Amino acid sequence: MTLNQIKILKNQLLAPYAHTQVGGMVDFLAIPKTQTELQELLLWAKSNQQPIYIFGRLSNLVVRNGGLRGLAILLHELNHISIENNIITADAGADLIMVAESALESSLSGLEWSAGIPGSVGGAVFMNAGAYGGQTDMVVESATAIMPDGTIQTFSSEALDFGYRHSVFQDNGGVIISATFRLVPDDQLLIQSRMDENNFKRANKQPLNYPSNGSVFKRPIGYFAGKLIMDSNLQGKRVGGVEVSTKHAGFMVNVAHGTGNDYEDLIHIVQKTVKEKYGVSLETEVRIMGER
Repeated sequence: MTLNQIKILKNQLLAPYAHTQVGGMVDFLAIPKTQTELQELLLWAKSNQQPIYIFGRLSNLVVRNGGLRGLAILLHELNHISIENNIITADAGADLIMVAESALESSLSGLEWSAGIPGSVGGAVFMNAGAYGGQTDMVVESATAIMPDGTIQTFSSEALDFGYRHSVFQDNGGVIISATFRLVPDDQLLIQSRMDENNFKRANKQPLNYPSNGSVFKRPIGYFAGKLIMDSNLQGKRVGGVEVSTKHAGFMVNVAHGTGNDYEDLIHIVQKTVKEKYGVSLETEVRIMGER
């Protein structure tokens, strides 16, 4: 099926597109190459009363085996990056790692923390992603989105209502199309060394040899989720093909053709065990969606 030359695919598995390699079937799937195509797809979904799901790298969510009813739009073709003075403007589908590399090439500091995060710009803004002392809200100057009424609005950093793993787009239904990052000039070798240090820490602490969603749980106040899980003797705990990483207890890895349901069931086991042992409720950082 085509919509003004935009191919809309029917009954597509999301697993091949997901960072975890899991995810059930979606009714319709499209990959726009321009903002205009994205707008046309949003109008098509609205006129056909189809729910809409916007995905970047599918690196921070779990789609259950039953999949999604509606239209999934993947933004990875909307990935333009431009630099002017100390400002980087990037499309929502741009790879966060590539944005960090672009900053490095221009001797701009502020994105070193994101050098190894396998996500998109839109996802980083949506979730206020962060690592190693850095966070999206520290560098984002503005973000532009298509709103549910079809208008295009630009939000200042203040209007983005950033919080811990939260932005205004989790509340207002806007579809992020681009963001601007205000960075600061610095010595290129120093920027590179900080990126190398962060990536070295990742390689040593995180199970990068298996597909995963990164940190599964938000940091509970006064605790570290990974330590609570480790102290609960849950490392190596497996449901289907998904297990709590033996390298980093805060991660769940797809070790043997796991499914979205495996991830969700293992998450519930961990939450229940930690609650019973320590009285702490672990809240997921990853989003879980779709039908069982």
